[in-house]
Amino acid sequence: MEQQALTLVILNGKGVDNDALREAIYALRAEGYPIAVRVTWEAGDGERYLQEAVRLNAATVVAGGGDGTINELANALAHLPAASRPVLGILPLGTANDFASSAGIPEEPEAALRLAIFGKAVNIDLARVNGERYFINMATGGFGTRITTETPEKLKSALGGVSYFIHGLMRMDTLKADSCAIAGPDFDWRGDALAIGVGNGRQAGGGQRLCPRALINDGLLDLSIVTSQELLSTLLHSLTSDEQNPNIIAATLPWLKITSPNEMTFNLDGEPLSGTEFYIEVAPGALACRLPPLCPLLA
Repeated sequence: MEQQALTLVILNGKGVDNDALREAIYALRAEGYPIAVRVTWEAGDGERYLQEAVRLNAATVVAGGGDGTINELANALAHLPAASRPVLGILPLGTANDFASSAGIPEEPEAALRLAIFGKAVNIDLARVNGERYFINMATGGFGTRITTETPEKLKSALGGVSYFIHGLMRMDTLKADSCAIAGPDFDWRGDALAIGVGNGRQAGGGQRLCPRALINDGLLDLSIVTSQELLSTLLHSLTSDEQNPNIIAATLPWLKITSPNEMTFNLDGEPLSGTEFYIEVAPGALACRLPPLCPLLA
């Protein structure tokens, strides 16, 4: 049998007790496919394991976890020379799995692992923030960001993605808009935003489809600004419909600049970044990712 290239699975420590994943890895190994597993414990482990994957000439690195795990590996991959960059595969094992869900990646571990190893690799965009930080799915700011950050781990474990929405209902008393200016090619907006979404992908915060038409290989970012005080109805709409909500200002841009007189926090795939100025641009075709044949995020 022809020798198969190595796959390195980088597994978030929270997913180590997944029996279905363990059985899937054993099954594929029995079929002759070499799979190594590394488990993250603290910040920086993902990048360190990726460097090991490069030394081992792994063809694929698989992010086993949620959006934060995918974000860590996407950032590390983006900083590698293109010639030595493995392909990214995804095992959705997190609470919300917003990117994997909107990309149509199977939830069942063996199906997801087979896609991650055997699926066709396609070049996808990343978004780059202030020249150094990347996100693969979405940057969110405003009320939604605070809710995502503050939702208790026990609630997320019990209820999954809907926990963000429920916690949001409990915290409506903290509703406060961010005053900011957003500019890009042929776009200029100033005002008070309750929530901002900059999407390479379509949804964040456990299924809130802030950018329902975003594509990850079109060289563009989708911007959504929630300005209405009717935040509850806007969030309900984003959970249940792909149609553009009238309370949302939308634009499609290759880059944009957000400035605020006060410090704002954006979640980049759930990873916080605070400041008063954010320059967000597309990095076209920044990495290769194995996705389903009819992935809705592909043009």
